[in-house]
Amino acid sequence: MLRKKLARRTAAAVTGAGLFFGVMTGVAPAGATVSTTVTAPFPLCSANEPAPVLVDSVKGAAFEGLAVDARGRLYATDLSTGNVYRFDHPGAPATVLTTVPTGNGAGALAFAPNGGLLIGYASVPTQLLGDLLRSGHIEEMNLTTGVVTQVASGLSAADGLAVAADGTIYATNDFGNLVGRVSPTGQVDPAWANLPSANGAVLSSDGRYLYESRTFVNPGVSRIPTADPAHPQSLIDLTGSAAFDALDGLTLDSRDRPVIPTDISGEILRVDGPGQICHLSNAPTVSSVVIYGHGSSGFSAGRLFRAGFDGQIYEIPAAFDPGGR
Repeated sequence: MLRKKLARRTAAAVTGAGLFFGVMTGVAPAGATVSTTVTAPFPLCSANEPAPVLVDSVKGAAFEGLAVDARGRLYATDLSTGNVYRFDHPGAPATVLTTVPTGNGAGALAFAPNGGLLIGYASVPTQLLGDLLRSGHIEEMNLTTGVVTQVASGLSAADGLAVAADGTIYATNDFGNLVGRVSPTGQVDPAWANLPSANGAVLSSDGRYLYESRTFVNPGVSRIPTADPAHPQSLIDLTGSAAFDALDGLTLDSRDRPVIPTDISGEILRVDGPGQICHLSNAPTVSSVVIYGHGSSGFSAGRLFRAGFDGQIYEIPAAFDPGGR
């Protein structure tokens, strides 16, 4: 069933996002200023590669978004049911906190500066035409009271969410071109930047760059200067068989290096610089998102966690980094 979901998602991208054209021609995103081509197999990041460790699961779930709070509690969204789960520690049963109004299409997670949990969503059918329909929403859940309020609407989607120190929110759509921005006062700019098939979102430690995977069109990794969104920079352009790995929801390590899961190959990859990519670890296929832990207990700081469309959460010991994001 999960493989069928992934197949439908990929097939839709072929039609709606121009996968064939992007992969076969290697056309770079508009305005790209740095572009380096790489192909598999990728060199190892380290000779030491401990095996991934299964730490939790929800039967039948298709995990899309992850976040970890300062107490080491992990939150995950389920693309298929719209549920938002909390896991208090590795091995703990999942608690359903809320379900997004669309009943499916729960997307990215992030934390607002006030500690509220931001939840992105757009129904699965409408997300395919997100640039046209602008059906992406963001809610905020108060984790103390459980109250959920709408923060923004009119976005292409919210496959990836990143939040700046001043509360500015960035949102992406891997089935579209538009990257949205929500100001600290709630003003929505659905077309802040244009980057085909941008997936995931994470800000550099200084807030100068927004990093994204490119999943279906010209697959690779880009960063958008937040002060100059019209000129995204491509760090990696994948070719050959690697172009079909489907890079997904990324994070950054303590040196602001992108750490990226792949849907098809299952590899966890790291970008060390323009044109420099290495293999951190194997993981199960249909890996959709990675996140570093926080706090001193539970899903604690330094540990990288992978979630996937298989409803499973793994720790990736090979990626341990005490300062990972």
